[in-house]
Amino acid sequence: MKRREFLTLFGAAAAWPVAAHAQQQGAPVIGFLSARSPAEAASVLAAFRQGLGQTGYFEGKNVTIDYRWAEGQYDRLPAMAAELVARQVVVIAATGGEPSGLAAKAATTTIPIVCTLGGDAVEAGLVAHLNRPGGNITGVTIIGVEMGPKRVELAHQLVPNANTLAMLINSKFPMALAEMRDMQAAARSLGLDITVLDANGENEIDAAFASLAGDKVGSLIINTDPLLLGQREQIVQLAARHKIPTLYFLREFVDAGGLMSYGPNIHNGYRQAGIYVGRILKGEKVGELPVVQPTKFDLVINLRTARTLGLEIPTILLVRADEVIE
Repeated sequence: MKRREFLTLFGAAAAWPVAAHAQQQGAPVIGFLSARSPAEAASVLAAFRQGLGQTGYFEGKNVTIDYRWAEGQYDRLPAMAAELVARQVVVIAATGGEPSGLAAKAATTTIPIVCTLGGDAVEAGLVAHLNRPGGNITGVTIIGVEMGPKRVELAHQLVPNANTLAMLINSKFPMALAEMRDMQAAARSLGLDITVLDANGENEIDAAFASLAGDKVGSLIINTDPLLLGQREQIVQLAARHKIPTLYFLREFVDAGGLMSYGPNIHNGYRQAGIYVGRILKGEKVGELPVVQPTKFDLVINLRTARTLGLEIPTILLVRADEVIE
C-alpha cells in the first residue's frame, strides 16, 4: 500500500469514532430504570430494544439509553430515578415492577414514564385510568398479582389430596400483601390452609425453604415479584432439593428447571414498553396511551422435573397445558 493511500484510510478510520460520537451526542436519551439485575434481565432488555427498533430507534445509532439497575434492592430506586431526572432524559422506562414505576413517579411529574408492572396500575396508584391514563405515566402489566387465585386453584389440582399450601412472598414488593390476601381467600374457598413465607434476599429465601422441611405442605406458590424472579435459579434449585412441587408466575422459572408456571409472555410486555417509548419519542402523548394488559396466559409444565420429584401430573393439568416439556 502506498503511503498516501495509508494516510487517507487512517484519517477516515480516525474520523469514524468522532462522527459516531457526534451522532450519539445529538440523540435523545432514554432513562432505563430497573429493579432487576442486568445479567438475569438480558433477554427482556433485548425485547425492549426490539420494540424500540420497531419504531425506528436503535441504541447507539439514533438514541442513547442511560441504565440504572437496583439489583433487587428497591430502596436504591428513588435515588436512581432522581439521577435520571437530573440528567434530563426525555423519557423513563421504569421496568421490573411497581417499585421502579413508583420511584419514577415520585421523581418527576413532567418526564414521560413507561412502566412494566406486575399488577393493576390503578391500584398501585400510578395512573387514574387504564384506557386513558392521563398525567405522565403509562405502561404494560403482566397481571401477575391478579392471577394469584388462579395459581391457588392450579396448585390444588396439582396435589389434590393436600390440605395445606405455602406461598413465598417478598413483603417489600408494593403489591405483595394484596396478592397474599386474594390467594388466602381463594385457599379458604377450596377448604385449604395456606402458610405464608416472607423473604427479601438470598439468605431469607434459603431460610424459608428450610422452614418448610418440617411442615407437611402439598405445594408451594411463588408470588409475583421481580426480586424473586431474579433469584429463580436459587429458588428452583431449593424446590428440587427439598422436593416441593412448586408453581411459578412466569415460564422463566420453568425454563430454569422449575415444575410449573401460569402467566403471560413477559418478553411481549417489554417489547410493548419499547414500542411505547418509541411512540413517545415520535411525539405521542403518554397520557393518551392505554395501559396494555395481556390477553393470553400459558400453563407450562416440566415433566422432567415432575419425574425427579416422583410426582405424577394429573391428567386435568396435562390436557389444559399450553406446553409440556418432556
